[in-house]
Amino acid sequence: MLEALTGGMKGNRWFSLIDKVHGDRTLELAWAKVRANAGGSGVDRITVERFAQDCPRGLLDLKEQLRTASYQPRPVKRVWIPKPGTNQQRPLGIPTVRDRIVQTALRMVIEPIFEHQFAEHSYGFRPGRGCKDALRRVQALLDEGCAWVVDADLKGYFDTIPKERLMDRVRERIADGRVLDLIQGYLDQEVMEELVRHAPTDRGTPQGAVISPLLANIYLDPFDHLMAAEGFQLVRYADDFVVLCRSREEAQRALARVQTWVGENGLTLHPEKTRLVDLGQPGGFDFLGYHFEQGQRWPRRKAMNQLRETVRRLTPRTSGVSLEETIAGLNEVLRGWFGYFQHSRRRVFPEVDGYVRGRLRSILRKRVGGRGRARGTDHQRWRNRYFDELGLFSLARAHASACQSP
Repeated sequence: MLEALTGGMKGNRWFSLIDKVHGDRTLELAWAKVRANAGGSGVDRITVERFAQDCPRGLLDLKEQLRTASYQPRPVKRVWIPKPGTNQQRPLGIPTVRDRIVQTALRMVIEPIFEHQFAEHSYGFRPGRGCKDALRRVQALLDEGCAWVVDADLKGYFDTIPKERLMDRVRERIADGRVLDLIQGYLDQEVMEELVRHAPTDRGTPQGAVISPLLANIYLDPFDHLMAAEGFQLVRYADDFVVLCRSREEAQRALARVQTWVGENGLTLHPEKTRLVDLGQPGGFDFLGYHFEQGQRWPRRKAMNQLRETVRRLTPRTSGVSLEETIAGLNEVLRGWFGYFQHSRRRVFPEVDGYVRGRLRSILRKRVGGRGRARGTDHQRWRNRYFDELGLFSLARAHASACQSP
């Protein structure tokens, strides 16, 4: 995409971008992405399926509205969903399908411009990068001898980004007024909760917006480059970051630099979740679902609790589902979980295997008239091999196989 924009750049800023946003091919690709991601309807109650019924006309209407500067984003619908691992709920913003299409098209055009300048060790919501890359970088720095960590937490980052300062950073690379108006329009979207409209504030990126992660990276990019220029080993994934250091003194300097930049840029560090970690002492730190401590890593407590909750939900003692179907559902979850956490210490995997088999034994116990959870005799009645023969995925066996692979 960046090559296709050549000719629209003067100095370090890009002009004449809006025609790329409403180009036929861009809108078609954007619609394909939105359709693949599915998702619910927004405030206009138009679902992805309904939009698809008259897609050519819908895309043509969007193209014309963008071309004539008559396009206006609709309010974002707010719903509340369970927060994994807790009894709490969190808000979820759902833009309309048409707004998701335009945002996706906009991101497709401007993301390559900013991606070209983003720092090397920023990994969140970037093409070809992900959590595993960030974790590999952390592990490499630990292996190189980093013994102290600045474990920092930005308090409510996505909801507290100063909008005007964010737009200033966007303007450093984008000079097309129509594109800037589009971005500003998304920042100024109202939120609709049931029948109540909430006016926009001067802070935060739009909830549920396709473009929000990119805007969040744009705002923190100067921070990434500053830390690198001063010699600090920062590893960042969206608003989650750590700084790995070789000494306490270096960690103290890094934390002071983080505190200064965060304060000067209108953000806040969570005082109870920001700390210096001595890796030579018990305690360790959490990053991207893993807990790191004294040369080892394993799933953080929250990740383990979430897995157990998912397994419990899939293994009710009374249901009309066959054991084979239950195991098929478990296997999908367990394979995905192992794919992410396979680099944990070995003892994690037999522990999870034992928990899963215990849940399955409780189902079988109920079916033969027993009460309560599985007991010792049930282990004799339904041995581990029984579940192996039914095709239950074993984390311990998968880990052993992965360790033996070249």
